[in-house]
Amino acid sequence: MAKPPLNLSWQSTSTSKLGFVRSVNEDAHLDAREQTLWVVADGMGGHSYGDEASRTIIDQLVSFRRSTDEKGNIDDLQRRLSQAHDLCRSNSGGQLMGSTVVALFVQDPCGYFMWAGDSRIYRYRQSQLEQMTEDHSLVQGLVSIGELQKEDMDKHPSSHIITRAVGVQSELELEIRQALIEPGDRYLICSDGLYKDVTEAEIAHGMAKPTIDECLDHLVDLALERGGTDNTTAIVVQAGLS
Repeated sequence: MAKPPLNLSWQSTSTSKLGFVRSVNEDAHLDAREQTLWVVADGMGGHSYGDEASRTIIDQLVSFRRSTDEKGNIDDLQRRLSQAHDLCRSNSGGQLMGSTVVALFVQDPCGYFMWAGDSRIYRYRQSQLEQMTEDHSLVQGLVSIGELQKEDMDKHPSSHIITRAVGVQSELELEIRQALIEPGDRYLICSDGLYKDVTEAEIAHGMAKPTIDECLDHLVDLALERGGTDNTTAIVVQAGLS
């Protein structure tokens, strides 16, 4: 039997920072609270192809309007991401023009986590942090088969290699998971520019701040203090009751 809606309300805040090393911000994001949709895309490819790829994803999603048809909404989001994939491939001129994507979409009382690549969603619930996505990366594959410890992922020489992305393979392979939302849940949607220099314990500490604005500022500032070696994009979302 389906769980009834909770009459959830939402707060969200977001930012994207260039950092101190990159000359171009190849990240893009969408904070569409009215549509209960939040998205981060992290582009890849030289000569501005990365930022064009991430913008293509957001451009396809910005006109999304949720309906009461849960399956229809998920199908629509998948269709839009597939269109972004096709556009990236057709506009690349034979070069690499790709991007990770990670999205949180809520159809009360369920949250849907959709992603390709290594941008992430974390949930902070009752003082516990949980990663809700699993990286599509070479090192995550090694962790999954027991050949690498999770704490050693970022130190591995192949840590930058991802195995799924928008615009790269011939077909887009999205992963989708769902979980029930609880009032008080907080979600962090972010590019690897945040989490690769900030530990999970530090993320949990940051997500415990009194307000979501303080959460966001603390975590992004911390990533920048660690060197700002990559673009850093983050959205913090909180569920409440109407």
